[in-house]
Amino acid sequence: MLDAIKEFDDLAVFSGKPAFSEKLHVGRPNIGDRNGLMEKINDVLDRRWLTNNGKYVQELERRLADLLGVRHCIAMCNATVALEITTRALGLKGEVIVPSFTFIATAHSLQWQEITPVFCDVDRETYNIDPACVEKMITPRTSGIIGVHLWGRPCDTDALRSIARRHNVKLLFDAAHAFGCSHNGQMIGGFGTAEVFSFHATKFFNTLEGGAVATNDDELAAKIRLMKNFGFAGYDNVVYIGTNGKMDEISAAMGLTGLESLDEFIAVNKRNYRKYKEEFASVSGIELVSYDEHEKNNYQYVVCEIDEQMCGVSRDNLMKVLHAENIIARRYFYPGCHRMEPYRSYFPHAGLLLPNTELLSGKVLSLPTGTAVSVEEIGKICRVIELAADNGPEVTKRLAAMEPDRIRV
Repeated sequence: MLDAIKEFDDLAVFSGKPAFSEKLHVGRPNIGDRNGLMEKINDVLDRRWLTNNGKYVQELERRLADLLGVRHCIAMCNATVALEITTRALGLKGEVIVPSFTFIATAHSLQWQEITPVFCDVDRETYNIDPACVEKMITPRTSGIIGVHLWGRPCDTDALRSIARRHNVKLLFDAAHAFGCSHNGQMIGGFGTAEVFSFHATKFFNTLEGGAVATNDDELAAKIRLMKNFGFAGYDNVVYIGTNGKMDEISAAMGLTGLESLDEFIAVNKRNYRKYKEEFASVSGIELVSYDEHEKNNYQYVVCEIDEQMCGVSRDNLMKVLHAENIIARRYFYPGCHRMEPYRSYFPHAGLLLPNTELLSGKVLSLPTGTAVSVEEIGKICRVIELAADNGPEVTKRLAAMEPDRIRV
């Protein structure tokens, strides 16, 4: 049993004591070997080479390319800029088909360049962009397709590649969640013309801020390297239009430190995922999103679907209960890009073509995991969820009767 919650009335949302004194987040940064990191940072400071393709960036790129099994890996300041530069390097224009059920940066990276993101529905079972829907949305203005490996679970790359070839459009993957994952025995990174990774602080592998583009296309890699550094080819020779997308040396040092602990980070994520899976096996209406354990997975996200009909409490009300306990669960990805600005103004009826996106955006909840969360804490989290689910109708009734400002979120 919980230390702070013994019964229904002890839930913090109903003025009980929170189960946790400090907030538990979906993902807190992994650090790795702090002493090793500080040695690298001190080396950077001693050499006074802080950026501009220093030795740590070069080493990180080599090691990432080897791990991903690709010819080129270009380190970037963040994944959003990496997406922007890659789409520009590929010559994308007009319309590009993307899922709406993704982080807003996928769409913004296009709209920022005056490319129209055309929102496509996702497959109900995989949560990834549905190739059958992609096929229907291609028009003469379509120049590309961006698939998102949501939560590290791979898209149907074969079907998307076939569609791209048949219609002569570019295929790019947003692999922000998928570092360290494989598909059909091949590491994600080598699918499509290019794949873009995020190494943001909240990712299980991070470079403080950062990202990377992986590709086997020599010409594309050369163009991206120019574009990320203002178009410089040599000391004072600008040969192409570009911007500043470079990764700095301290970020690269963080990445190299993280690579040394990568297996440990994944092992903890896997342990946490299995603990949640064990705990939810007997909870009605809470279904954990599973991973194919025949493939490599990073188990970075623990995601569940809340069936309101079965457990009597909606996803949003369950989130209110959890937040009151300092369990900061997240609605990934609510409410869908098509319901955010500027897209909801541009495409007010987009939801009519996105039934699965609309459904899932109201059911999905991401739970705390990572090296900052213990097995014992996961047990507590699950007991709170079980208590709320077992008393779903009463939770719903009491929350409805409460003043909004009394509900801790």
